[in-house]
Amino acid sequence: MGIKTKSSGRRSNKTSKNKNKERKCTPKVQVLYETCKEVFENCGPGIIPSPENIQRLKDVMDGMTGADVGLRPTMQIFRPQWIDKFPYISYMKIYECDKFSIGLFCLPPSAVIPLHNHPGMTVFCKLLFGKMYVNSFDWVKADSPNENGVFSTEPLKIANSAKLNSNFKARPAANGVIPAGALRLANTKKDCDISAPCNTCVLYPADGGNLHTFTAKTACAFLDVLGPPYCDPQGRHCSYYRKYPFSSLPVVGKKSVAEEQKQGYAWLEETEKKEGSLLYAKNYTGPQVQPNDLA
Repeated sequence: MGIKTKSSGRRSNKTSKNKNKERKCTPKVQVLYETCKEVFENCGPGIIPSPENIQRLKDVMDGMTGADVGLRPTMQIFRPQWIDKFPYISYMKIYECDKFSIGLFCLPPSAVIPLHNHPGMTVFCKLLFGKMYVNSFDWVKADSPNENGVFSTEPLKIANSAKLNSNFKARPAANGVIPAGALRLANTKKDCDISAPCNTCVLYPADGGNLHTFTAKTACAFLDVLGPPYCDPQGRHCSYYRKYPFSSLPVVGKKSVAEEQKQGYAWLEETEKKEGSLLYAKNYTGPQVQPNDLA
């Protein structure tokens, strides 16, 4: 009995060591895929993973660098190639299914990802290297005005087209007039620069900066996980927006905001014109994912 117990222990220790060795040898992008598969298995549009699963996925992404996906800032893909006013951006799809997608955005200096949304999605974003400016927003919740007439947050319906203030010159609409019903109130979540190394950022369907825009200050690459991915037939269409300062429409709606808080709000107008860099798909050349079918 003693010998058997000892022998069994050796086999168990050997098996454990082999598993640990296999884990260490597994490419991090494969670990990311396996984690995503488990985290998003029971999720769908508007369904957020549990806090424990969110942390699991964040932990995996926090430990990743450009080298883990075959990227470095000196590569040709990060040298600006200008089209109109902006250098174009490259996107590399690592993996995509109905439940989630994993991809890479490669931005040369001065590249701009236009202000856009993520309908019904939970988004994990990890800056692998570089520095970029982030401006993100969430919609102000659609409450009806209270007894003091404070909130009006349905997609703004204006009886007559509203005139912009004369001091608003950043991006005036045609003739300085914004069409009726074109605006919606948003709350600013981030308005700052971020630099790698940094932790993974998580955006939720209605919180955390679900609408955002990025501007590359240096060559940048970030890892993007969407759960679920965009899908036009299922109503998850990527919409683009133009931003107007809150003070540009001081009388429209019934949102009462103190002067010192006005920088925290903006009016967003959906637009078909993307104010930023063009996006081109490129082949992913880093360590490959070995997929398994989702259960």
